[in-house]
Amino acid sequence: MKEFVAEHYNELIYSLIILIVIVVLKFLFTTAVRKVSKISDFNPVRTNLIIKFINIALTIIAIVALTLVWSVNYQDLGVMLSSVFAVIGVALFAQWSILSNITAGVILFFSFPFKIGNTIRILDKELLDPNNSDLDQFVIEDIKAFHLHLRRSNGEILTYPNNLVLQKGVILISTYQQGEFISVEEQEEQII
Repeated sequence: MKEFVAEHYNELIYSLIILIVIVVLKFLFTTAVRKVSKISDFNPVRTNLIIKFINIALTIIAIVALTLVWSVNYQDLGVMLSSVFAVIGVALFAQWSILSNITAGVILFFSFPFKIGNTIRILDKELLDPNNSDLDQFVIEDIKAFHLHLRRSNGEILTYPNNLVLQKGVILISTYQQGEFISVEEQEEQII
């Protein structure tokens, strides 16, 4: 054991530094996401989902950094990783919308102006009902990693992909604050 430590002293020190930096970054990012979530009054489930995405990204970065520190034989590693990524790439190419929905879910977490309980109208011709305009309004029931759960006035639940929310126009009709719905006009009057 002493021989191993003496022989790989620098690699062990660098590995320890990388692990400490990753732990500190996880703490900082988690704290920042929780503050944004608290300030913006986001659902805790959404907050935990974003924290999970950050942890996965930091873990991948740590693995890459550790392989660099320990001078892993990249020819052998390259053959293995290219095989794995070829299989994953084919699977993800077949389901590219999954990646776009996850990415849209992260974007919606930080910049989505709507929250659970808000009433919205999505400007999507496939959703609009020319015979009954009441069915064009949706209450946001839940915001998941891949989709939104929207409830129509007749009680129907619609699952709408996150990437389409970013692509289509969305109109905020009213917000849900402290047990009551407040229209956008009333909110503007409160600000003034």
